Amino acid sequence: MHTLFHLVHVYGYGIITLLVALECAGALIPGETVFFGSAVYAVTTGKLNILLVIAAASAGAIIGSIVGYWLGWLLGQKVLNRYGYRVGLTHNRLVLVRYLFGKHGGKAVFLGRFCTGLRSFTPILAGASLMRWPVFLAWAVAGGIAWPCAHGLVAYLLGRAARGISGPAGIVLGVVTVIVVIVVFWFIKKNEARLTEAALRWEQHEAV
Repeated sequence: MHTLFHLVHVYGYGIITLLVALECAGALIPGETVFFGSAVYAVTTGKLNILLVIAAASAGAIIGSIVGYWLGWLLGQKVLNRYGYRVGLTHNRLVLVRYLFGKHGGKAVFLGRFCTGLRSFTPILAGASLMRWPVFLAWAVAGGIAWPCAHGLVAYLLGRAARGISGPAGIVLGVVTVIVVIVVFWFIKKNEARLTEAALRWEQHEAV
């Protein structure tokens, strides 16, 4: 991780775009972590522009989603079912994404942007599911803008607070931040598990 942040320090916004694009195209790399860390770094040090960090992540998210969609379109469901587990696309996750597409269409593309476990796979599954290109593109662009803005805002607030608070108050803020992050991840995992159960029931019903 230290090496990744060193790359950001050396190469700036372009590496943020690249790493986020790779993650959104299906690569299992911590693009979101680098983006969020870069946003906090920008606020606390002033060595990067927070708006340009958000713009770089947004560009990467949109580009990566487009690449992932066409990879899914070309690879198809058979390849994903056979080899997807090697990159984390377990049977349950494949069923979950197909369920979300079947029930919610474009909204699944948008909401998948905010779910750590699905961000890398949603565009690929959208393409493999032969989702209409104009619909996918519209929702992918919307999510590619909303996700970096939301994360950038949180990073901005945390960075401003960390820069202006020190001593015991700073320690308390740090503890509160860690608790908030844990609660958010717990909420995401809980809802992912709930949705996966619903998706598996849906799969069984479709097979009847």
